[in-house]
Amino acid sequence: MVESVVWVKPEGAELVEVEVGGGRLVASGAAVGGGAVPYRLEYELTTGDRFVTARLLVQAHGVDGGTGPWRRWLELVNRPEGEWTVNARAEGHVALPPPGGDAGELGGALDCDLGLSPLTNTMPVLRGGFLDGGGPVEHLMAWVSVPDLAVHPSWQTYEFVRRDGERSVVRYSSPGFTREIVFGADGIVLDYPSIGRRV
Repeated sequence: MVESVVWVKPEGAELVEVEVGGGRLVASGAAVGGGAVPYRLEYELTTGDRFVTARLLVQAHGVDGGTGPWRRWLELVNRPEGEWTVNARAEGHVALPPPGGDAGELGGALDCDLGLSPLTNTMPVLRGGFLDGGGPVEHLMAWVSVPDLAVHPSWQTYEFVRRDGERSVVRYSSPGFTREIVFGADGIVLDYPSIGRRV
């Protein structure tokens, strides 16, 4: 069943239509963000078995007050044998790092992690069974920073903390950053402090 989810963020919001079931996830979402470089972002995400990322397609765009409109595209593909490809392009001028990155640095990663999106925490949590226990387990992620759409390898650790009725609390940590994330029984984030809260 497809579900619509909205998160309110400190500097924006995100809407996603997501279907989770049978060990797979399919999603289509849009986000807006403020800050130094305001942007609008659209994405499509599909996984294979065990919630392993198959493809992430992202587009970000905005208007720079000095140079006019800008637009960026990124496609990440994770082939069944574990080989990633990264395709990116940009139009216009904006004070951001270039999009894309080195696919060779992503070897062994099972998941993408779209920056500032609570959605992509669902895949490692469901695959690892962290709603009910387990961890800590370290994962290599293909992390996409937003809004520049640069791709970086990122080591992240997930660990079950506690269960509160239908809600599960999972500790997420990466170098210099730790949060206790609240998930619903379906594995979708309810509250990710400083990132987004479901409404």
